[in-house]
Amino acid sequence: MGRLEAELPLDREPYECLVKAVLAWTGPDALAERDYEQIALQLTGHARAVATDVRRRADQLPKDSGPKALADLVLREAEGRLSTTLEGTVCCVQNRARLVRALYERLDRLEAAPAILAV
Repeated sequence: MGRLEAELPLDREPYECLVKAVLAWTGPDALAERDYEQIALQLTGHARAVATDVRRRADQLPKDSGPKALADLVLREAEGRLSTTLEGTVCCVQNRARLVRALYERLDRLEAAPAILAV
């Protein structure tokens, strides 16, 4: 990722809407396998971008801080989940959606961490 890209904020809203829609799926597979694969690819790319932001924020915290330790844990889990092979299934897409959601939750907590640590 280039320097300019690293400084641009992520376009979060469309992905949050996609995550919400994907996690609401309950019925039988309604899309073609290639459509699920495309959605999984989109979520995977976005998860990697959010993970980069989480890493950048976590690296700004003291090494012995709780928020940094939790971020490191979430990032290790994300690496493992992102290393699995994509499948054109609802389950795979929903797992990627859950990962994006978890990374955003950690990012939000990291953004609040400096204020907590300063107290």
